[in-house]
Amino acid sequence: MTKLEFVAENGNIRIDKYIADNEPSLTRTAAAKLIEQGKVFLNENSVGKNYKLKGGDRITLEIPDPVPYEAKPENIPLEIIYEDNDLLVVNKPKGMVVHPAAGNYDGTLVNALLYHCGDSLSGINGVMRPGIVHRIDKDTSGLLIVAKNDFAHFSLAEQIKEHSFTREYEAIVYGNLKDDEGTVNAPIGRSQYDRKKM
Repeated sequence: MTKLEFVAENGNIRIDKYIADNEPSLTRTAAAKLIEQGKVFLNENSVGKNYKLKGGDRITLEIPDPVPYEAKPENIPLEIIYEDNDLLVVNKPKGMVVHPAAGNYDGTLVNALLYHCGDSLSGINGVMRPGIVHRIDKDTSGLLIVAKNDFAHFSLAEQIKEHSFTREYEAIVYGNLKDDEGTVNAPIGRSQYDRKKM
C-alpha cells in the first residue's frame, strides 16, 4: 500500500478533482473510487467525493498495491481466417476488446485466443497480451495477426516497424458529402493529462 499526503493551498475544488490533479497515477474516477472505499481521509476523517476543499485541508490517501492479474481462457467463438504453426489471422468483431485492461478483464480476444491456442502463443508481451503484435480499437472490426511463438512475434513486429506490409482501413460514412473524395488529416495522440484518453 502507498500512502500519500497533501495539504490544499486553495479551496473551493472538489476533493476527487484535487486528488486527480495532484497525483498523476490517478484519474478522477479512480480518486472517487478510493474515496468510496474509505481510502481517503480529510483531516483524519472520512469524506465524501463531492466535498469542496478549504485552504489548509490535509488529505491522506491509501492506494492499495495492484493485484496481479492473469488472463484466463474463455470459450469464445473466433472467426479464424488463416492459421499455421507460427501465426493466425483472426477477424475481431466490433465491440470486443483485444486484451484485458481496467474494466475489461474478460470477454476479450486474448481470453478467446488462450482457449483456442492453449500455450501456443508468444510470451513477449506478457500474460496480459500473449500473442498480440498489434491491436485495433474495441469499436473497430477487422483482421489481426496473432503470433503463436516468439520468433514469429519478433518477425511480425519488425515488419510493422519497417512498414514492409500495409494495413488498409474502410469506414462507412452516413449522410451527404460535399466532395466525392478527400483526405482526413486528424492525427490521434495520447492526452498529456490523462494517459487513458486519446
